[in-house]
Amino acid sequence: MTVSTAESDAFAPASIAPQFVQARQAGVAVPGYPGGLIPMTMADGYAVQEIAIDLWPDALVGWKVGLVPPQHQARLGAERLAGCIFKKKVWEAGFAPTPFRAIAGGFTAVEAEFIVRLGQDAPADKTEWTAEEAADYVGELILGVEIAGSPLATINALGPPVVASDFGNNDGQILGPVLANWRDIAWEDMTVETVINGVSVGKGSAASIPGSPLAALAFLLGHVASRGRPLKKGMLVTTGASTGIHEVVAGDAAKISFGALGQVECVAVPAK
Repeated sequence: MTVSTAESDAFAPASIAPQFVQARQAGVAVPGYPGGLIPMTMADGYAVQEIAIDLWPDALVGWKVGLVPPQHQARLGAERLAGCIFKKKVWEAGFAPTPFRAIAGGFTAVEAEFIVRLGQDAPADKTEWTAEEAADYVGELILGVEIAGSPLATINALGPPVVASDFGNNDGQILGPVLANWRDIAWEDMTVETVINGVSVGKGSAASIPGSPLAALAFLLGHVASRGRPLKKGMLVTTGASTGIHEVVAGDAAKISFGALGQVECVAVPAK
């Protein structure tokens, strides 16, 4: 895929990206989509994302994969989308709940994730992958949580190109236990439940991710290579929301339980 960088009077990525970056840095909401005119294609959404990646003052250490809702897939020619993970937004889970920010007036959610850490550099020129090929590049499979977050409250409602344009609606990643024997466990046996403020809000498993986490990794490997950003050893890839997208506000506490495999606890705090 080639990311379009063309601009027109109707849509100007170079003016949109700095507004998202500034709002994220300040931890404040934006009242609507910057400039008012939203991207209508995935290429336009990624054009904004590419500019924002270069503006963001931190190292790119991974990517999130999200599902394009079925009603949009044919129109957009995409089943999945990609967002960015930066070094200072990756946290190791501990005994105490991990704090993460919630931007007042923006969007914040927690997502139970099966996360891949790359075991080797991926070929820079390979843009088509199968799940079986992708499996060879898994260094570790990690249980964790994606913090979905954006200064734009309506980011999901406005559609996948808008999601792609603002870092893929990603605002952090919490890494929990490493699943050392993942190859010996069936995807459907990697169960997970998300509990918010003591109430169960979603259940699933690694099998809830269409095609398995390896299919998500295969998409991402090809996608970023087509953008000239091939995956490198040690990079992280979150493979999809296995129990759904669960919105939270400051003060909400979440527990993501992977049963006997482990759990991750976190709490939303006001953005500073």
